[in-house]
Amino acid sequence: MSRRPALEKRIGHRFAEAALLERALTHRSYGSPHNERLEFLGDGVLDCAVAEELCLRFPDLAEGELSRLRASLVREAALAEIARDIGLPEFLRLGEGEAASGGARRASILADALEAIFGAVFLDGGYDAARAAIRHTLGGALERIDAGSTVKDPKTRLQETLQGRRRRLPRYHVAATTGAAHKQTFEVECIVEELGLAATGSGTSRRAAEQQAAENMLKLLDA
Repeated sequence: MSRRPALEKRIGHRFAEAALLERALTHRSYGSPHNERLEFLGDGVLDCAVAEELCLRFPDLAEGELSRLRASLVREAALAEIARDIGLPEFLRLGEGEAASGGARRASILADALEAIFGAVFLDGGYDAARAAIRHTLGGALERIDAGSTVKDPKTRLQETLQGRRRRLPRYHVAATTGAAHKQTFEVECIVEELGLAATGSGTSRRAAEQQAAENMLKLLDA
């Protein structure tokens, strides 16, 4: 992987075992070994590192507030945005069909790959290295956290926005489900019938897809 140093610089970690990074970037559609086990590991490491960082930054916040802050940082849409910011799509290894269908831009694939990278860093250099890489990669998002305001998920914010405008609550329905049973991707449509608006979202769970659809609806309302 000749351009590996460029990605290593963006995540703040130089791999001693280059094969770990290569595996982290390999989607199951490309072949084996792929990144699903590293994603599982990275998800746990990310949760732990972000929880630690939040506890250090906000020593007076209650557990519920800390949980909401962490959820806002590690949700699929937020991780996918960070992955795009560091140019991760250009490094992904996807099968021909997945690549042709725009897999490198899909939020679920990007978020999974970023978590897999953090899992790979953990195996390569231990928890301290993984924590440093997470701080480096999520630095901007961490700095933008406003602990003085209650962090609410997109569905809650959308509901409150519509209620404030005296509109009916949105309706969600699953438009499509793709993938194997153990690794499904859901596409959900959020509809605000009174305004004639619809927005879609995708995710590895129905809840994640609904949250992304609500986020996209909020963007439509803001526009």
